[in-house]
Amino acid sequence: MEVHVNQIEKRSWIEINLSQLKANYLNYKKNLRHDADIMAVIKADAYGHGDVQVARVLSGCGVHLFAVSNIDEAIGLREAGIRGEILILGYTSPFYAKTLYDNELTQAIVSEEYAEALARTPYKIKCQFAIDTGMNRIGIDGDLPDECERIIRQYSQRLGLNGLFTHLCVADTDTEECQSFTWRQIHLFKAVADRVADLHLDYVHCCNSAAGLRYLNDDPVFENIGNIVRLGIMLYGLKPDDSNQLPEGIAPAITWKSAISQVKDVHPGETLGYGRTFKIERESRIATVTTGYADGLNRLLSNKGHVLIHGKKAPIVGRICMDQTLVDVTDIDHVAMGDKVVVIGRSGNLEYNADDMAAELDTIGYEILCNITKRVQRFYVNSNILL
Repeated sequence: MEVHVNQIEKRSWIEINLSQLKANYLNYKKNLRHDADIMAVIKADAYGHGDVQVARVLSGCGVHLFAVSNIDEAIGLREAGIRGEILILGYTSPFYAKTLYDNELTQAIVSEEYAEALARTPYKIKCQFAIDTGMNRIGIDGDLPDECERIIRQYSQRLGLNGLFTHLCVADTDTEECQSFTWRQIHLFKAVADRVADLHLDYVHCCNSAAGLRYLNDDPVFENIGNIVRLGIMLYGLKPDDSNQLPEGIAPAITWKSAISQVKDVHPGETLGYGRTFKIERESRIATVTTGYADGLNRLLSNKGHVLIHGKKAPIVGRICMDQTLVDVTDIDHVAMGDKVVVIGRSGNLEYNADDMAAELDTIGYEILCNITKRVQRFYVNSNILL
């Protein structure tokens, strides 16, 4: 959803390279070993990149399938003029059945109870059944294919059923156990899909970013279930798992920048910031960066993380504040008020992306991107669009 910030001065902002995002899509599709459509996952405001702008770029590449988290995201896309199939992956209250119907949205069916609730409304809503093959999050039980078939057939006429899907929870991990579990999920899903193949559902899919490259091939197991890959994190140039290798040409599309408001000399024995958690041991120059945890810079990076200035690392010192962060620039020449800071991205020959920051926090790049808040301005490369 587009968010307009009444802010002229660049204090903390993101530059989004839509050309790189387009290249990520094209390079991913080129590396698929199977002829499959791409469903672009643009939930959570396209992982912070701006769902409307991303959808417009991908629509220009021929993408006509999109996935979002909730009805608000879906309506935002429709109001922005985005056409094609929009699948809502999460729960929508039956209260909004008319809104789903009027906007031609496709709703994931998370349970038989939910299917019945939607079927009782006056609207024949487009939908896809989620099949639970082992993640135990949403969906009807794929371990009971006969029961799945019964439920799917029961609602195939009462609802506008057009597809089935499942989610592979460890397809990004190379261990023998994870590979075995993933193949089990694929075969469970295949067993359900084959039982209802005569319904000729248009959208039957199980592969996410990692599985599309690691598992999807011309093996007969993928007949009827391999026509779509849901492309999520790799679209944005990050790895599903730190052990993964990205195809050539796929790279992050975001650079997060900030500015320096002050540089001052601090002497041995002095302390920095809230809680006085950092004590100066040498003559130092400390810069104040105009980004803090309210912008999405995780406070756990206090006295641990770094930013990039003039192509060099500047360690974070003291506790990250709500709106500001202190960094040590003693070993970086000519740092001054107004200089630009790279929080995530490239500076000179150094790169520090969301996956790198995630590794320092023992989390995933997805969380880093999604936690960058709306007060951080979004700018688009070669564009005057401001979200």
